[in-house]
Amino acid sequence: VQLQASGGGLVQAGGSLRLSCAASGRAFDYYYMGWFRQAPGKEREFVGGISTSGGSTYYPDSVEGRFTISRDNAKNAVYLQMNSLKPEDTAVYYCAAAGTLTDHIKGTVNYWGKGTQVTVSS
Repeated sequence: VQLQASGGGLVQAGGSLRLSCAASGRAFDYYYMGWFRQAPGKEREFVGGISTSGGSTYYPDSVEGRFTISRDNAKNAVYLQMNSLKPEDTAVYYCAAAGTLTDHIKGTVNYWGKGTQVTVSS
């Protein structure tokens, strides 16, 4: 599976962005999909994931209530809707595919996509 994230950009604090991740290859709907971010000088952070069917999502406290993940298996795509953005959300965002939520939390994913830069100005 090849993954490519897009939709990043510059936004003011309090604004919104929607990131997309396009997947190519077979068996996209086999994978638990996740989003990560990494800011300069900081460790990579898991910001959420969605189950194979889309029926279950997980978010860490840092983004709970502001970020929403969805997926469209017919389009081989996963999305990250980010609302109420804060300057501390500035990072490169990556989508990833793994077998389970635990794999994402541990960072042991099967496939990483190329990232997209999100910059939130104060």
